[in-house]
Amino acid sequence: MHRQATASARAPRESTTSKLARFFPNATPVRIPVRLTRVADHSGIASESTVIEYGTTNEVLFSSTLPLEFADLLRVQNSDGTFDARACVVAVQYNDGRTVVAARFTDHVPNWIVKS
Repeated sequence: MHRQATASARAPRESTTSKLARFFPNATPVRIPVRLTRVADHSGIASESTVIEYGTTNEVLFSSTLPLEFADLLRVQNSDGTFDARACVVAVQYNDGRTVVAARFTDHVPNWIVKS
């Protein structure tokens, strides 16, 4: 006796960062480990390691555990010092206990992301 069975395929769960990336049509998926520091923070050390998950020529998108708000100034650095930029928070989304942030560079950062 043969029985036919069906199973529904699960779509991979969309990350909270990818949901924010929808608002940045030129965003490209990247995985760049960085050190993120809140500039002019008077409450003590406000720094963490995170990963830039999406980028445009002018913005970076990442998740954070820091208490970031709109217009906060950030310093974004990679481990070898070849990337060291300042950015201003332009979007914050809170979703499922995570904070997802988009920050725009305050100065032009040449060739930080290259699209083919």
